[in-house]
Amino acid sequence: MSFSIAGKTAIITGAANGIGLSIARHFADHGANVICADMDEARLIDEWGPNPENDEDEPSNTRIFAGDLREKLTIANLLSATIDAFERVDILVNASRQVALADPLDVDNKAVQMLLDQNLMTSLRLSQLVAKRMIQQGEDLGEDEQDTPLGAIVNLSSIAATRTQPGLMAYSIASAALDQMTRSLSVALAPNRIRVNSVAFGSVMSASLRDTIREAKETREDILDGTPLGRIASAHELAESVQFLASEGSGFMTGHILTVDGGRSLLDVVGNPAH
Repeated sequence: MSFSIAGKTAIITGAANGIGLSIARHFADHGANVICADMDEARLIDEWGPNPENDEDEPSNTRIFAGDLREKLTIANLLSATIDAFERVDILVNASRQVALADPLDVDNKAVQMLLDQNLMTSLRLSQLVAKRMIQQGEDLGEDEQDTPLGAIVNLSSIAATRTQPGLMAYSIASAALDQMTRSLSVALAPNRIRVNSVAFGSVMSASLRDTIREAKETREDILDGTPLGRIASAHELAESVQFLASEGSGFMTGHILTVDGGRSLLDVVGNPAH
């Protein structure tokens, strides 16, 4: 079984910075055609450059797409841009996510609704639309290709989904909902040969975590103390886990929440941050 994603077309959200950017770069380096989607157009251009002109002598395997994916029309435009650029879509990685701290007793705080909109509903709507396109692509296959996999969807979740930290209540709720969405969609799409899985990660050295550690050095020690492997993961390690779930190497896995946390969730140290 192969872990190759070469020649596949992948939409990766949150690809302007952090973990999403690392996943997009990893996929592009491993031969996938990548649509890098994010709200921050300036950052997308800084990281990827503007979309290339049509040049048959120097084809590019990356394109950028800027827009607010909380809007249904923007999601439709993203899929259209993908088809225009690469004619199909094989992989969707829902890597766009936010973390928000909030007092769970603050009735005026809108963190729960904000994270449900950003981390859950955007992923759900995009997954639904992409899945329909994958099913449509399957209609063009011949009789001898009826067992061919039609696509893979990978969501980014967190071990916060199963941990209780009051300050991260909104993020935990959104992560738990995303896990259940993964399971539900995996069953719904299995007859169409579309797999849906998720990576629930612990501490990954993203730009935001690096900033947090810089401002509060004790946070790093808390994370290391609560992680059996004694270190913080690199974004590259998370990207490799996502590649595994997107490849044929995980061809008999669907509805699975793959925990990548260095053993943190085995200890369940109360109070240690789940980011």
